[in-house]
Amino acid sequence: MDDPVFKALADPSRRLLLDRLNERNGQSLRELCADLDLTRQAVSKHLAVLEAAGLIRVARHGREKLHYLDAGPITAIADRWITRYHRPHARALADLENALENPMGSTEFVYTTYIRTTPERLWKALQDPGFTRAYWGVEFRTDWTPDAPMTWAEKGTVTEHPDQRVLVAEPYRRLSYTWHTFTPEWAQAMGVDEQTRATIAAEPRSTVTFDLEPAEDGVVKLTVVHGDLDADGLLPDMLRGGWSRLLSDLKTLLETGRVLAEAK
Repeated sequence: MDDPVFKALADPSRRLLLDRLNERNGQSLRELCADLDLTRQAVSKHLAVLEAAGLIRVARHGREKLHYLDAGPITAIADRWITRYHRPHARALADLENALENPMGSTEFVYTTYIRTTPERLWKALQDPGFTRAYWGVEFRTDWTPDAPMTWAEKGTVTEHPDQRVLVAEPYRRLSYTWHTFTPEWAQAMGVDEQTRATIAAEPRSTVTFDLEPAEDGVVKLTVVHGDLDADGLLPDMLRGGWSRLLSDLKTLLETGRVLAEAK
């Protein structure tokens, strides 16, 4: 899986295009060609290589195609070649990637990682209490059918609310549900002060979606989107580093069978 990424990154022109998208994501071909000593056709070919390697995503906006940086493959390389040697530094890289992909003021958090596992096992890890307690410290109580209620149990507290529900449950492909309610009991258990709790409790209820996509060589691409956030609220910033560390621990658990003590 690494070879196409390494080959794509080997060319300085392609690295320059990634740098440009890192500086400002969502650019058209015309914008990316500006001030470059490259023909439009050459830039198109470089973008095609980057897209094939999974380093950029393309989405249509009216008549134009916009190009977005996808740092997931780079994160996968970091996890494979760096994490095993110095996990704290790798986590710092993941937090940096998160900050670049999800700037302040965004209404959704998007994170992509690659896990050496099967869709079936990853699907179970997102639901089964034996897994979720290990890397998340949370137990979900639900039957995992669309519109089913969800109860969250963590650190001795149980959070229930009619609006905590499963939204989508397509086995081995997509799982989506609403986020939990910020109760005083939850805040006390998590060490969140009352003023902060009241502020985030007044923000719109957010949703989280997990998309599972088989890659190659026994690897699954996992994309997490935490959406419906208040761009000016406190919750996006609180979530920013948490998801990076949580998914890093999920990956470690599935690939090595263990979780670092700090994650328990």
